[in-house]
Amino acid sequence: MKVLHLLQSNRFSGAENVACQIISMVGKNRDYEMVYSSPDGQIRQALAERNIQFAPMNKMSISEVRRVLKEQKPDVIHAHDMGASFFAALACGKIPLISHIHNNNFDSRKLTPKAILYRYAAAKVKHIFWVSKAAQDGYYFQKSLRKKSSVLYNVIDMQQVRQKAAEAENKTEYDVVYVGRLTYPKNPQRLLAVLEKAIAQKPDLKAAIIGSGELEEAVCQIIAEKNLQDNIELLGYMSNPYGVLQNAKAMLMTSRFEGLPMCALEALALGVPIVSTPTDGMRELLEDGQGGYLAHEDEILADNVSALSKDIILQQRISKTALEKAEAVNNKEQYIAKLKQQY
Repeated sequence: MKVLHLLQSNRFSGAENVACQIISMVGKNRDYEMVYSSPDGQIRQALAERNIQFAPMNKMSISEVRRVLKEQKPDVIHAHDMGASFFAALACGKIPLISHIHNNNFDSRKLTPKAILYRYAAAKVKHIFWVSKAAQDGYYFQKSLRKKSSVLYNVIDMQQVRQKAAEAENKTEYDVVYVGRLTYPKNPQRLLAVLEKAIAQKPDLKAAIIGSGELEEAVCQIIAEKNLQDNIELLGYMSNPYGVLQNAKAMLMTSRFEGLPMCALEALALGVPIVSTPTDGMRELLEDGQGGYLAHEDEILADNVSALSKDIILQQRISKTALEKAEAVNNKEQYIAKLKQQY
């Protein structure tokens, strides 16, 4: 069976990571051939490093999707997120279509053009995977899609993540790290506000920001304006951030909304406590004090970062619960079985 994974972004981030994990896990079975298709760009390097077959598009469009489908002749299309699902629905013809929603976007919780367009696309979809219960419940038309929907929590290959951490060239130690795109949903401006408060409590605190995106220039400007250059290092995009992540005392997230972030699962697998805003997916993943801390207020987020960076006993205790949580949530066999059932 040939499965085409269709994505709208040409960069490597959360949904792209999930698709790569699925290809890696399910593709080990010789009964399945997995192909990744998206607009060409930075993603090409990430796929090459993972030895994943790539069918590039010039851009995401109906004609380009149709061209790729004609060339690849997949038995199933697995479209990741609402945009890719919409284009796939218009181009798929009689090819079975699975939609996979990776977050709980604000712009689909009400009667918006995005919500309406996805409802149109969903009529063509065989099954919808939602990354969290909150993502499913948050969609405006979710009641009409219940019969073809199920929640599929993300999992990771923990052994692979730990192996990459061991192989990483950069293993610099920081008190706190951020791993992810510098985009509006991730709210990097708030990340810097929290770090500034934590630095006020611990003037020698060292932080690293791993990732790039359209808000990178704004982040650089804020760091300069706040004179935080001695405390915060911008590392940019890293193909293997796991050495840095594993050696951090905490990982900080200040997202506006999330599905079930892969970087959070990776942090837990490496025993790194998470300090995060209580977004939908994070509330389903963490309990406060078990693998990390959740808080609405910047002051409390900063207090938690500072405490983990100062108190080695606390850090080790939360690290232990992070590893326990990782073992509890990463059931690869069950995850693969649910995918195969729909394929």
